[in-house]
Amino acid sequence: MTIDRDACVVGVDFGTLSGRAVVVRVRDGAELGTAVHDYRHGVVDQVLPSTGRPLPPEWALQVPSDYVDVLRTAVPQAVEAAGISAEQVVGIGTDFTACTMVPTTADGTPLCELEEFVGDPHAYVKLWRHHAAQPQADRINELARQRKEPWLARYGGLISSEWEFAKGLQLLEEAPEVYAATEHWVEAADWIIWQLTGTYTRNACTAGYKGILQDGEYPTEEFLGELNPGFSTFVRDKLDHPLSALGDKAGTLTAQAAGWTGLREGIAVAVGNVDAHVTAPAAQAVNPGQMVAIMGTSTCHVMSGSDLREVPGMCGVVDGGIVPGLWGYEAGQSGVGDIFAWFLRNQVPPSYHDQARERGISVHELLSELAAQQEVGEHGLVALDWHSGNRSVLVDHELSGVVVGQTLATKAEDVYRALLEATAFGTRVIVDTFTDAGVPVTELVIAGGLTKNSLLMQIYADVLDLPLSVIGSAQGPALGSAMHAAVAAGAYGDIRDAAEKMGSVRRNVFVPDQKNVEAYERLFLDYQELHDYFGRGANDVMHRLRGYRRAALEGKS
Repeated sequence: MTIDRDACVVGVDFGTLSGRAVVVRVRDGAELGTAVHDYRHGVVDQVLPSTGRPLPPEWALQVPSDYVDVLRTAVPQAVEAAGISAEQVVGIGTDFTACTMVPTTADGTPLCELEEFVGDPHAYVKLWRHHAAQPQADRINELARQRKEPWLARYGGLISSEWEFAKGLQLLEEAPEVYAATEHWVEAADWIIWQLTGTYTRNACTAGYKGILQDGEYPTEEFLGELNPGFSTFVRDKLDHPLSALGDKAGTLTAQAAGWTGLREGIAVAVGNVDAHVTAPAAQAVNPGQMVAIMGTSTCHVMSGSDLREVPGMCGVVDGGIVPGLWGYEAGQSGVGDIFAWFLRNQVPPSYHDQARERGISVHELLSELAAQQEVGEHGLVALDWHSGNRSVLVDHELSGVVVGQTLATKAEDVYRALLEATAFGTRVIVDTFTDAGVPVTELVIAGGLTKNSLLMQIYADVLDLPLSVIGSAQGPALGSAMHAAVAAGAYGDIRDAAEKMGSVRRNVFVPDQKNVEAYERLFLDYQELHDYFGRGANDVMHRLRGYRRAALEGKS
């Protein structure tokens, strides 16, 4: 297919708090315009907006109409900012953070938009960081171990509470009437494509990583029935759907979606995808050993490998999950930027906010500046980065954060630096686990908003003893989605070709300081000791504390 040299594509990244659209020129990846739209309802984790009903602990929901609002606002604004005609746009691609699930009717209507379910929390979108299905995940894991299910090893030995089956089982057991009304249990990545094309397609990426689809098969009805007799036909009744490959054309833009976006009816719409996985080709990380860490509210680590290996605690390995012909591996940390934001919001004294305001800088910048003046270990602290649980390698969202070593002399910048370091140690555990399993990490490429914090980046380089490369785009997922749109539109033969022409990366931006490397090696040993003590069963206090909290809150309701 011949594409005009001025042809453009649109990529839309649906994040945790907002959606970002970017207009990209097909021939060279130049980003011509961008726009961001904040979700009106944000993350629903306190009360249900329709009724004011309080939500239990560990819940995280969203309102699906907020996603459509991104199409209505950010896409036309990005096109306007690019200074191009909508006629030049030949395709659109999207990505979501997974696993974010939408219960729908047969025609794709979210159940929360039906009058009979507007007041039921289970009818809403369950965001990726909804961790209230941990009891169901525990049962799935225990039964899979008992039955020696072969698919369990493909997920590092543990299925997460964030994923499709745990959330689906929670839906059945806590809201059977909503479960019964659910015709399709849909990844948000696929639901938004449904809205754009009028056709439901299921992408192979989330089906493999979050939907326990391995070698063409889901868990059996016998297995699911042992979990709960009413769950035996979950795959057949709610989940199963023909798969579409990444980079394929899901369909074409409908007249309704063209009205929302201001784009031409009939342009190519790429198959839905995951934010981390689309970022790898945007960073030109399409070869074995190149790990990409997409660092934002959480961090997702993805990389490709030539061989299939079983990596303990990984989020999954899928054939062609990132690029065709290679095994795509995924791991992650449930909280990174979220932890830093929590600390600023709840733990930093007002005097720091006043000082930052007087200097015209953010509190993050102030704390980073103060923390950067310290030598490694000067604060006398070590922390565990589990404020939102642990995704890899422990896969336990009942774990919680810890800071060891605080005294009456401890300052805000001390704890802030310790939290930065804790997230780096968490990534070090992941990298070491992959390497030990025979999937060596030869390069770490960083993407996402946290690349702006040079102290954080240097800490990662020192802790990992690896040079850090940085993606050349400030909006890697949106760029990656646009690249997949270019493939779907026929401008490139596959995503590797698109990566070569449209992707960009700056190599070795942060290089390890060997003095700091040695100092961090000592601190990392302390982190590892705490990690294993609290995370591998020696002390179960974190789980008990979660139980006390739930019981107390339930007693108040």
